[in-house]
Amino acid sequence: MDATLVVIDCEEELARARALVDRLMVSDDPANIARPQAQARLIAAYEHEKWPPRRPNTAAVIRHLMEQHGLTFADLVPLLGTTSRVSEVLHGHRELSLSMVQRLRARFHVPADLLLAPPTERPPRRTAKRAAA
Repeated sequence: MDATLVVIDCEEELARARALVDRLMVSDDPANIARPQAQARLIAAYEHEKWPPRRPNTAAVIRHLMEQHGLTFADLVPLLGTTSRVSEVLHGHRELSLSMVQRLRARFHVPADLLLAPPTERPPRRTAKRAAA
């Protein structure tokens, strides 16, 4: 079997690479043992570059946790404060405070970084120019 690895830079080559992995997985040839893993890594690298993973926003994470635990809007009031605050958080208009994160983390047993907004890049600080002496 021709088992040359496919370097992927378009959708057609991605399809060829996936078909190659399928063929290599059922091959009895001892020379093909490492090739499926190598081709799978090339596929994963292409997919990661083409479709990079995105971090879900905090509101989406909380809605997902509510659904998984069978909670309603009213069930979040003790965790987030008031009904208006729950609404603001679930609509993405308010970020969570540290105490909210701690209560949600304790209730849902999830890591805090899942509930914290991703850090934003700050512009570099401007420094005052020194006068030439």
